[in-house]
Amino acid sequence: MSGPETIKLFLPLGNAKRLRTVDISNWTGAAIAAPRSDLDQFLSRQELTKPGIYILLGADPKDGKLSAYIGEAEDVSNRVKQHKQKDFWNTAIAIVSKDEYLTKSHVRYLEGRLIEVAGKIGRYKLLNTQISGSKLPESDKSDMEVFLERVIQLFPVLGSDLLTPIAVKEQVIFKCKMKSAKATGQRTPNGFVVFKGSTAVLKDRASAKKQGPWTIKLRGRLREDGTLVEKNGLLNFTKDTEFASPSAAAAVIHGGTAAGPLAWKTDDGRTLKKIEG
Repeated sequence: MSGPETIKLFLPLGNAKRLRTVDISNWTGAAIAAPRSDLDQFLSRQELTKPGIYILLGADPKDGKLSAYIGEAEDVSNRVKQHKQKDFWNTAIAIVSKDEYLTKSHVRYLEGRLIEVAGKIGRYKLLNTQISGSKLPESDKSDMEVFLERVIQLFPVLGSDLLTPIAVKEQVIFKCKMKSAKATGQRTPNGFVVFKGSTAVLKDRASAKKQGPWTIKLRGRLREDGTLVEKNGLLNFTKDTEFASPSAAAAVIHGGTAAGPLAWKTDDGRTLKKIEG
């Protein structure tokens, strides 16, 4: 969805980190988010007695990875109460309707699509990948896809990148090379993304141990989790991977510390530093 939108953020407790509601003009839905510390206030919201979608966000205590549980319920409040025993989550988000617009079939369809979208983006480990799904009439399915676009649009405002694609096609593409390793990527709101299919040098540079041991640790972690896989004498990126900065991304490709603003260049030779001024 593109074009300007009016988004209303309401803070019932006067704090943007606490319970908040979000609305888009001319939308039949409503979004409510809260940290776990405000769970009682969250569950007491009258809107949550309706059919809707709920998302629990946090980190897996076993590996520290960002994790999410996406579910649906005819009564969101009661269902979220049943998840109190799960200790991974620290934020709850609910998507419901302002009226009686969403039915059980609608929310089951939305649950499946949200799991599908979040899984494809891959920012979070999904703890619920079982899609119950729902067959809807063609007109209802079309309506739910429009509803879904609104939900995706709202999530960054709710404080989560769960549904935000890592790469944006319209942005400038940069390239980084080191020996036979070649990578492509682009700026993102959170830093810099290296695209799937890019390559990095296989071995760490000798100077990395003194200049940037953090680079060795980062490359090691990416190999351990399967992001980097050895193939044909190089390390291959198995998925789009976001880094905190262009320099961190370039360092992984170079096998040692690198000045990202200078290492990333467009096809015509302009550096990231030059483009960003």
